[in-house]
Amino acid sequence: MSRTTRLSSSLIRAAAVTGVAALTLTACGSGSGSGSGSKSSGSGSVKVGLITKTDTNPFFVKMKEGAEKAAKENGVQLSTAAGKFDGDNAGQVTAIENMVAAGVKGILITPSDSKAIVPAIQKARAKGVLVIALDTPTEPESAVDALFATDNLKAGQLIGEYAKAVMKGKKAKIAALDLAPGVSVGVQRHNGFLKGFGATDKDVVCAQDTGGDQAKGQTAMENCLQKAPGINVVYTINEPAALGAYTALKAKGREKDVLIVSVDGGCTGTQAVKDGKIAATSQQYPLKMAAEGVKAVVTYAKDGKKASGYTDTGVTLITDKAQDGVTAKDTGYGLENCWG
Repeated sequence: MSRTTRLSSSLIRAAAVTGVAALTLTACGSGSGSGSGSKSSGSGSVKVGLITKTDTNPFFVKMKEGAEKAAKENGVQLSTAAGKFDGDNAGQVTAIENMVAAGVKGILITPSDSKAIVPAIQKARAKGVLVIALDTPTEPESAVDALFATDNLKAGQLIGEYAKAVMKGKKAKIAALDLAPGVSVGVQRHNGFLKGFGATDKDVVCAQDTGGDQAKGQTAMENCLQKAPGINVVYTINEPAALGAYTALKAKGREKDVLIVSVDGGCTGTQAVKDGKIAATSQQYPLKMAAEGVKAVVTYAKDGKKASGYTDTGVTLITDKAQDGVTAKDTGYGLENCWG
């Protein structure tokens, strides 16, 4: 994930006109394609919109699959949109405006910028559109009608508890490969890890932002090893960052003596746990987030009942090296329930 971009309302309008914030808009069951107009298919009269951060990240690909399946099962039309990059707030604003104009009953969104997207969401809600955040809460969380997401604090806490159990009282020198400043998901996972480990930021000998990117994760780990060669625990925001860290550690011959823990539970990451590259990960369930979101819009369309508050879509610690006192499932379970 990249650093968020904040634009003034005038720039947002300009971006919409010039196509700088081009979106990927597709219809339920159709292939992806770039363009500025929405396509829709299906005979259902109820229209639902899904806006993700990108259309290439496996997490959001799976989320889209969940929404498409639920839309088909419930006989509704689904339009999807995604920014050109993670952090493309202008693109998400344009998507909201287009979907409202197209007459959607509800919008499901994974906000790229939890704060900057709020004015556009408020305008949509003022026109009677149900807006549900998926995966990433808005700031404030009350800016949307409801949130369907992983408890990211808990996800971080689970891997923190696991890492503490593995260390068995040995002094930890922690490297934190984080997301980006101010992004709620990253903050919650980081804080959860420290809480689970019983540590504070004073115990983190090196902290680097990775944007959740594998190459940046590798660079961040290389930097941390130069700054603090004695690192023995690595917390990572997600599994791509974890695999980048593993590559850097392996190049130094340190892959066997440094504990790497992560969050996400994608299929590649879960396989990396099975292969011993990552010790444990907290698995989340994007397909469920989207499916439940579509169902909530259908309910709203039928009887006017709005979803509200926070719905926890679950998280499971995945590892093949279970520790006493830490509840977990093995990679067999993880690979059966992974995404991507």
